[in-house]
Amino acid sequence: MELLGGASFQRLEGALKAASLRQAVLSNNIANVDTPNFKRSDVVFEDLLAQAMGTGSQAQLPAQAAGQPFPASGASFVVPQARVVTEEGTLINNDKNNVDIDKEMSLLAENQLRYNFYVQQVNHDVKMLRIGITGQ
Repeated sequence: MELLGGASFQRLEGALKAASLRQAVLSNNIANVDTPNFKRSDVVFEDLLAQAMGTGSQAQLPAQAAGQPFPASGASFVVPQARVVTEEGTLINNDKNNVDIDKEMSLLAENQLRYNFYVQQVNHDVKMLRIGITGQ
């Protein structure tokens, strides 16, 4: 599905989805801070997106045709899906729980700021498209 605004909007949509998923995952970590044997999870997206946007490998850019500096006509940028990863190897507490409440709260606040930035960027881009179309 081609979104209005092309690849920029696709990346922003993926980032918003990842931030929303990260909010749920971090909230789950916080809710389970006292659960024995619970292992914290996090969301991987930004690194995957940066990798996909890199110019190092043709395989990293599915829309890019071999030998062409830009995506082929009609091709769209494929935004990677956010993935939930669980940290199995670390231990914080004697009950084998690895949730550090201070770290989780910090990550939650950081994620909220990131989400707000993405929303502001979408609003700005839509405003610029509207101005471009209507002149107002």
